[in-house]
Amino acid sequence: MLNRRKFIALSAFGSLAATIGRRASAGHVAGFRKGPVVISTWDAGIQANRGAWEILGKGGRALDAVEAGVMVTEASQNCCVGLGANPDRDGFVTLDACIMDEFANCGSVAFLERIKHPVSVARRVMEKTPHVMLVGSGAQQFAIAEGFTLEEQKLSPSAQEAYDNWLKKSEYKPVINIENKGDHGPSAPVRFESGEWNHDTIGMVAMDIKGNLSGSCTTSGMGFKMRGRLGDSPIIGAGLFVDNEAGACTATGQGEDVIRVAGSHTVVELMRQGLSPEAACKKAVERIIRIKKEKAKDIQVAFLALNKKGEVGAFAIHKGFSYAIKAEGVEKLVAAKSIFS
Repeated sequence: MLNRRKFIALSAFGSLAATIGRRASAGHVAGFRKGPVVISTWDAGIQANRGAWEILGKGGRALDAVEAGVMVTEASQNCCVGLGANPDRDGFVTLDACIMDEFANCGSVAFLERIKHPVSVARRVMEKTPHVMLVGSGAQQFAIAEGFTLEEQKLSPSAQEAYDNWLKKSEYKPVINIENKGDHGPSAPVRFESGEWNHDTIGMVAMDIKGNLSGSCTTSGMGFKMRGRLGDSPIIGAGLFVDNEAGACTATGQGEDVIRVAGSHTVVELMRQGLSPEAACKKAVERIIRIKKEKAKDIQVAFLALNKKGEVGAFAIHKGFSYAIKAEGVEKLVAAKSIFS
């Protein structure tokens, strides 16, 4: 899976396209006003969208769909999102997630250990507490009280190998490498500059048959991060934002820079002002570039949005960001436009 922090151009379209049909061209996607639609970040979103469609396709609520969809990725245990992911620099896997519905209800967990489905814990926070976010041991304690199983603290084989390799130099360089590394398969991790494996996030937004919006985001964060580090993914308004009057957005990439501009909220507010999803995502990316100046060439950030009309769009700093879309009779991977090619 693509590293959300240190970008390498995606090249795994070929085998996936053979499975789901012709890959969509980059750019604006027509609206889906006559039926539900779900979109999610990266190629892993294909399987996640299918999980969401089990609910959306039967007339279910978008909130239920975005929870079920990203749970597919959380359960994959493949050195990417979830407990199978790369650990922090101390060797522990910590997970972050958030969820938001059409009524602006939201829940979030961060720095959560040994729980398989953090997105479901985030939903319980939303529905069963007066709070928005729980973190660390408090989040874990709440999860156990809600009946979640405390999983064994053990790295997956792929994560253990990556961690052992990283420990040889213990370098932590959030610098992208835009070189195309070749076809790694539709959901395989991609090496970043120091040669180690890293992992990704998955963000998902959906519109149900009633026209209501919801979204979710779940991640294990940067591989080999400082212990306690949080990115944008569990932060409402940064990694995810939903406004049922305007639209919904999720982010991927270097979380610190998404946080700086309250990225997903910014995109939604731009859609409220009349911009298309793609144009709104582009404006938010341009804002980050103005702030980062020359350093923008060393990071990747992308936004993915869905407006109230059912129109979809995305934009990234660098080429290679893709998103998955599923609607009635439609299932494809779309290559987003970018500032730098």
